[in-house]
Amino acid sequence: MKVVACYSCKGGVGKSTLAANLAWASACVSARRTLLWDLDPQGGGGFLLGVERRRDARAAALFEESTLDRHGIVPTAWPSLDVLPADPSLRGIDRLLDRLGKRKRLARLTGSLAEWYDRVILDCPPVVNALSDQIIRAADVVIVPLTASPLARRALDDVLDDLRRHHGRHAPVLPVFAMYDARRKLHLQAHAAEPDWPVVPMASVVEQMGVQGKPVGAFAPRSPAADAVRALWAGIERKLQG
Repeated sequence: MKVVACYSCKGGVGKSTLAANLAWASACVSARRTLLWDLDPQGGGGFLLGVERRRDARAAALFEESTLDRHGIVPTAWPSLDVLPADPSLRGIDRLLDRLGKRKRLARLTGSLAEWYDRVILDCPPVVNALSDQIIRAADVVIVPLTASPLARRALDDVLDDLRRHHGRHAPVLPVFAMYDARRKLHLQAHAAEPDWPVVPMASVVEQMGVQGKPVGAFAPRSPAADAVRALWAGIERKLQG
């Protein structure tokens, strides 16, 4: 079982959209038993797969357990793809983790899911705190979506700086240009500066995910956005197996 974290310390970069699409690709393209664990209190990743936020405010309390079972996990419309939903209690997760003092609790919890899942995709909140430290320790690869803007690149630099200062050895980091618009000069320049970074194009079908409650591969499988997601996931799988 491998853990893929979709993480950025900046909001509005398409993180939850990318997490939902990658989870679908893992289950439906690679035929992996896949769990999307939504750690963002807004619950966007789960919502984009047709799963609403939890109502029992138990998402944060899971971190008090030493292992997880499948209680609270919600199946989606696609075989082999489940969601562990978020709820607003995750806004207080930092205080809970500080109280618990268990720096690898998330790694232990994800490891306890190996009986049921081949891939766990973490949709992470846009913060740098105790939870983000846990995420870095649990992940086998960290996907950092960013837009082609100076502020987004600055956020990436913050992530990389935090890794250098606090995590000597850490999972590989893969930046991804999300919401990329080849008609914009700034986007072209950013891509030219980093030509090896994967690109997921800005497209109306991606915006339609919120209306459809489905990832792009499910309702627009021949779109350039769906092709980009499949190519990105194939690259992630190579990293996980390398």
